[in-house]
Amino acid sequence: MPGANVRLFTTCPQSKDHPQDEYYERVRNVSKWSDDAGCTGMLIYADNSIIDPWLVAQLVMQETRQLAPLVAVQPVYMHPYSVAKMVASLGFLYRRKIWLNMIAGGFKNDLVALGDNTEHDRRYERLTEYSQIIRRLLAGDKVTYPGNFYQVQGLPMTPPLSPDLMPGFTMAGSSDASRAAALAIDAIAVEYPEPLKTSEPVSHRGIRVGIIAHQDSETAWAMAHQRFPADRRGQLQHAMTMRVTDSTWQRTLGSLEVSLEGPYWLWPFKNYSTFCPYLVGDYDTVAGEIARYLALGYETFILDIPRSSDDLVAAREVFRRAGAA
Repeated sequence: MPGANVRLFTTCPQSKDHPQDEYYERVRNVSKWSDDAGCTGMLIYADNSIIDPWLVAQLVMQETRQLAPLVAVQPVYMHPYSVAKMVASLGFLYRRKIWLNMIAGGFKNDLVALGDNTEHDRRYERLTEYSQIIRRLLAGDKVTYPGNFYQVQGLPMTPPLSPDLMPGFTMAGSSDASRAAALAIDAIAVEYPEPLKTSEPVSHRGIRVGIIAHQDSETAWAMAHQRFPADRRGQLQHAMTMRVTDSTWQRTLGSLEVSLEGPYWLWPFKNYSTFCPYLVGDYDTVAGEIARYLALGYETFILDIPRSSDDLVAAREVFRRAGAA
């Protein structure tokens, strides 16, 4: 798919979006498409409304050759030792690497329901401690950590994780607190991008974006509008979320116009159909936008949930034309 320096992830379907008796097969299909396309991995969401991401990760590993689950990890759901144990256990069973997507909050109402009222920036301080313990356990240390949020004493990890299976770390967010946390744990900082205006080079950064591309621009936009029709209920849900969220990236995207000049498109986000902006247009137009990110130093791209294998064929063509092949 992309070149050696570029990591391309897809996103796993959510259990709440599919009938129970169809979900297993849907995950299986999207996993195989992503694996066949040569993607690095697949993001698996975690929140109160969907099934456990670690169980989905195991399904993904069973059904693929090399695709790495990118598991969303939220501190309120499990102790850092449990996360490290999951990683080490999956490495022991499958001899495969996984990735961890460290999330500080996700949905604020989920946190409140779980009795967690920690403020936004403090959540990233907590996430930093959490991630540091996980890293040290997986590196084979016997960990003593006298943190503000977590304390462990002489804690080992058994079974040990092979050094070549050490997970990659990503962290979503656009706030100063999230970027400081990403730097502290050596995670790739993944942004939900605004229309690209800067020319300042970046390091260790990625973006979360959907792609709908076709040989013909008019066809691409027709596909986009067919895929994401107007949804009044979704628009109301989006408006409610904007009122209660303390997420910097959600507020930033929420303040932008739905459709701006060029391929950048926020209609799916504004209709609560997905959580990232889209790039829409003919192959060369979308590839030109991706090439701008590549030129600045972005090397990690997390695509939205593919509807069919054709989505990944189109993405492959976009990245090929962008010069990442």
